[in-house]
Amino acid sequence: MADWNIHDFGAVADASTNAGPAIQAAVDAAHAAGGGRVIIPAGTFLSGSVLLKSRVELHLVNGALLLSSLDPAEIAAFPHGADEGGVDGWNGGFFLGARDAENVVISGDGVIDGRGREVFSDADCDAGFHECPKRCASFRPRLSLFENVTNLTIRDVTLKDAAFWTLHMAGCRHVRISGIRIQGDDRGANNDGIDPDCCQDVNISGCSVFTGDDAIVVKSTGPMAARYGVSEDIVICGCVLHSRDSALKIGTETHGVIRRVSLSDCMVQDCSRAVGIWVRDGGTVEDIHVHHLTGTVRRWGDAYDSPGAPGWWGKGEPVFISATRRPQKPDSFPGVIRRVSFDHLYLTCESSLFLGGETYSPIEDVRMSEIHLRFERTGTQPGGLFDEQPSARHKYPHAIPALYARSVRGLRLKDSTVRFVGEGEAWDGTLTELEDCDGSQVCWEEMA
Repeated sequence: MADWNIHDFGAVADASTNAGPAIQAAVDAAHAAGGGRVIIPAGTFLSGSVLLKSRVELHLVNGALLLSSLDPAEIAAFPHGADEGGVDGWNGGFFLGARDAENVVISGDGVIDGRGREVFSDADCDAGFHECPKRCASFRPRLSLFENVTNLTIRDVTLKDAAFWTLHMAGCRHVRISGIRIQGDDRGANNDGIDPDCCQDVNISGCSVFTGDDAIVVKSTGPMAARYGVSEDIVICGCVLHSRDSALKIGTETHGVIRRVSLSDCMVQDCSRAVGIWVRDGGTVEDIHVHHLTGTVRRWGDAYDSPGAPGWWGKGEPVFISATRRPQKPDSFPGVIRRVSFDHLYLTCESSLFLGGETYSPIEDVRMSEIHLRFERTGTQPGGLFDEQPSARHKYPHAIPALYARSVRGLRLKDSTVRFVGEGEAWDGTLTELEDCDGSQVCWEEMA
């Protein structure tokens, strides 16, 4: 397949002229020729929205910097059919994407920059800690969005400073993401790293993800569940994950089925939670397996002085599993969580292994082994809170045991250790607190 250099279509590397029409023309030419590689050469190119097409590879050479426009006139709404709504109601548009395509690739050693630094601002609303989410401008496009793409590959590139979600894949199949670097603002609201939404056969490996919002999120949103069905067969391995929310999050959007997800051999760097699993919208989450994680989870400062200011979910839990109702849906069924396992977790933490089901939605069949926790205050915030957002339970004071479980059926924990460090902290040395848990077998060894 031929190469198509965007210079030949009129792109100018002056960081101010919109190269989007030139890049789109190169993409269209490569597609019309049966496929090809669109080259972004060294230099700084400003661009509006670009829609990739089947059998086209967007390749950024070393030294290429592709800047997202923040001009609403240059950012397009994501395409959808006349009988469809948008992807999820977000109307901020997209920078790079594809829809109803196959064999789409983004590659190279260059940088794709969403310019989030120009839409986030520090409102100083967390009592001077400067840790809570920043305020956001009203217009901020997704860095990338791919819907109904078969054989999607993204490798080696750097995705920098997303203003909104960084890499969102909806209804995609046979996805390979390898060796990419996501470099976001770790106080950026809604700047998730990688979001597979109702995707199948996804492999994420060898990536570095640095974000404010969740690093990797497996979702089942309502529109995508209706169009594309289950989220399944998702493998995440060998990644370094930093977020002020969860390193791996499953949910909260759970309108369909999420199953067969594996997270392994990853480093967790100062996240609010290592793994969070929610059901809220009537779906089923099952066959989730997590093993060989190491790192630190901690509490980050939230907005104390400004009502309505954004905050992080999580209080330093190594694992958080939650099946409860949304606050605005008091009579709904949140869904099912079952067949979940964790082994070989080595984490410094500030809150409990938290398993919170309800009598109307118990969590089923949780297996844990070789869980090694060191409770130590590493952040700036006091402890003694449980955080079940979003739910009617919300946040509330609670002492911190090593394991808290409510309405869990078939809980097993073995070959695990805990060490409590520090005086006057929220933990009092309690190892296990169980409420409405039938058939549980829990065995801790407390380390001096």
